[in-house]
Amino acid sequence: MRLSIVSIMAAAGLMVIPLSAQPAPAAKTKAVPHTADGHPDLQGTWTNATVTPLQRRSEWADKATLTPAEAAKWEKAQTDDLKAEDGQSDGPLIAAAGSSGTGGYNALFIDRGSQMARIDGVIHSALIVDPPDGKMPPLTDAAKARGNMIMRRFIGNYDSIKDRPYSERCLIGFGSTSGPPMMPVLYNNNFQIVETKDAVMILVEMVHDVRVIRMNGTHPPPQVQSWLGDSIGHWEGDTLVVDTTNIRDDNAYMGMATGSMHVVERFRRTDAETILYRATVDDPQTYTKPWTMEFPFRSTPGPVYEYACHEGNYAMPDILGGARRMESQTSKK
Repeated sequence: MRLSIVSIMAAAGLMVIPLSAQPAPAAKTKAVPHTADGHPDLQGTWTNATVTPLQRRSEWADKATLTPAEAAKWEKAQTDDLKAEDGQSDGPLIAAAGSSGTGGYNALFIDRGSQMARIDGVIHSALIVDPPDGKMPPLTDAAKARGNMIMRRFIGNYDSIKDRPYSERCLIGFGSTSGPPMMPVLYNNNFQIVETKDAVMILVEMVHDVRVIRMNGTHPPPQVQSWLGDSIGHWEGDTLVVDTTNIRDDNAYMGMATGSMHVVERFRRTDAETILYRATVDDPQTYTKPWTMEFPFRSTPGPVYEYACHEGNYAMPDILGGARRMESQTSKK
């Protein structure tokens, strides 16, 4: 697990200049680097860590954007909550880590960033920017039934290691960190991008997943599925557009979507330190309409650390062993 502190640059303020004053010289900014074939160079190590919520909270129902003061209040609350849960057995972050009632990670293990995301100096109240209310569209009836089935499958089912979720078995990162879409989570929010004329590789820090985006290719037949789907890229001006289909039915977004999910991602390097990431999710079998999120990937020194998920980790045998002991005690009664 990576123990680093990732910071996000604050927005620059505007200076009011009297009409009689001479205009100040334009601030010098680092130019966006380009590759030999003329496209923006996306290579490097990046982080999407942020405390911006996925969906807009009720207290911000009519606010697509926040003031710096409102953002600072939320950021402080997240820091205070993290400190309050340190060493405790339960709380929102501990629940998010799947450890309610048993104790979660100490605060130093959580590296989700400390600031809300800024896009061109604007602070959005949620990662979701469409629908305009900042909320995920309602689920279809079929998706609700699927969700209930998934919950029944995992809760209280400890017969075999194969009955546990994929992320718990270290087969894939939790929370759609690998994507698509590529989401910020509690920790290990770093990515390394390598770009060539024919392919773009994204190394994901969590569970060292690797996405390979083939440039200007075609998708295989829909029955050919893979963990992260099949990603085809092309350039639209200075934006890398990635079209992904053929995602495994059992690994589509958050385990809720289906293999028919279609994701379109856009990577646009807006300056030397930032890639603006935008992703649209479309799965008519799960959501009543498509939805879109947008947030920045910020340059970070790295490195991308090894994610040793199960080495020396006795959680899985302990979980199954505990279930066997409980069954034994019940049978004796």
